[in-house]
Amino acid sequence: MRRIVVFTMLALFLASSAHAIRIKDIAAFEGVRENQLVGYGLVVGLNGTGDSDQASIHIQSVVNMLERMGITTNVGSIKLKNVAAVMVTATLPAFTKQGNQLDVLVSSMGDAKSIAGGTLIMTPLRGGDSQVYAVAQGSVLTNSFAFGGQAASAQKNHPTAGSIPSGALVEREIPNVLAGKTTLRLNLHKADFTTASRIETAINAKFNSAVATTTDPGSVILKIPEAYANRPVEFVAALETLEVRPDNQAKVVLNERTGTIVMGENVRISTVAVSHGNLSLVIRETPQVSQPTALSTGGQTVTVPRTELKVTEESRRLMVLPEGASIGDVVRALNQLGVTPRDLIGIFQAIKASGALQADLSII
Repeated sequence: MRRIVVFTMLALFLASSAHAIRIKDIAAFEGVRENQLVGYGLVVGLNGTGDSDQASIHIQSVVNMLERMGITTNVGSIKLKNVAAVMVTATLPAFTKQGNQLDVLVSSMGDAKSIAGGTLIMTPLRGGDSQVYAVAQGSVLTNSFAFGGQAASAQKNHPTAGSIPSGALVEREIPNVLAGKTTLRLNLHKADFTTASRIETAINAKFNSAVATTTDPGSVILKIPEAYANRPVEFVAALETLEVRPDNQAKVVLNERTGTIVMGENVRISTVAVSHGNLSLVIRETPQVSQPTALSTGGQTVTVPRTELKVTEESRRLMVLPEGASIGDVVRALNQLGVTPRDLIGIFQAIKASGALQADLSII
């Protein structure tokens, strides 16, 4: 008997925690985020597929680069076909240290036909504060090609954009947002009163004190306990692995272009009767021509109209959906009507218009 009780309690526990999610997956600490970097550079070594002379920006860039190297030249005397002006972008994760490598994306700015096989010259990457945080350089990988002549051409994938794996070196570190902090702010990815309250309860239960407080549905204020005063990383590690069941608003999302329907588990309906049927009308014109027989001395050709009319109306039953029906009940009942996903879109719109759908209806 005791074993049965234990198994029952275990089953209830697993059922209640089946949808629990770690805090680190539904929220993030303020300041702990990625930062975007961008820079302007040149890709050299192209096989005649670079920018044309009409795109003079790359010519001026080459002249400026040569002057920095101590080589003086005239802009009008340079004609380049193997150089392309590009924009270089990268993402700098939080807590990235000096010397770490980043992946970069390289995109053509001018009228270059392809940057495949080219080499990106040293390019500083700046953040939103105009400070240089990384420097990129290396061979561009596009996984594409583009060749052609006067009468034919061939192209695979997108030859004017590519990437350089581990092509940037971090030169400047972002300040540590955890150093010297006594309080932290945990921002929810999706603001919700119930979810924020559950996070507060779970954290306070974990540390047996009022560590967490909520001021709005989008964030939770955390006070670092004295035991973790000099160990903020351990405090965050112990906190972000806590599991909380997030709460979501009941919503039905409809995409009429693709016939896609997505419904949340909290969708409920009031008592409503649904009947759905299609009326099909087919009209076919098959005129017949009557003409005299061969070698006849009289008569004339006459066109006799023939119209075939066919009306088909599908027989559908009236299905009653009881009040408080869950999402599974709704799907099973509508499947019994034999409706298609596109028909379901019209049905849900009608149920919402009748006031029986207790959920937000979103059409994208």
